[in-house]
Amino acid sequence: MENSTLMNIYVGNLSYNMTDEDLGKLFSAFGTVAESKIVIDRDTDRSKGFGFVEMPNQAEGDEAINQLDGKEIDGRAIKVNVAKPKVDKPRRNQRY
Repeated sequence: MENSTLMNIYVGNLSYNMTDEDLGKLFSAFGTVAESKIVIDRDTDRSKGFGFVEMPNQAEGDEAINQLDGKEIDGRAIKVNVAKPKVDKPRRNQRY
């Protein structure tokens, strides 16, 4: 059985109106999308203007990055690249 790992792709400078579904549709033109998620600000419940897409096929993910990076979507030139691994940082403004 092939050991496939999900390719996690960062997508920035998104329109604040874009939904998880819109993001998934955008990337599905290049292959299978396992998950698409817009990051939401927990205080305002609004989009932070960026998100992540997981694609199980690296070649499809690479093609999506090549074709979509810098492309204008909803009037904004989006930034698309391989996501860096999440680093746990302490929350700001913590009071002790």
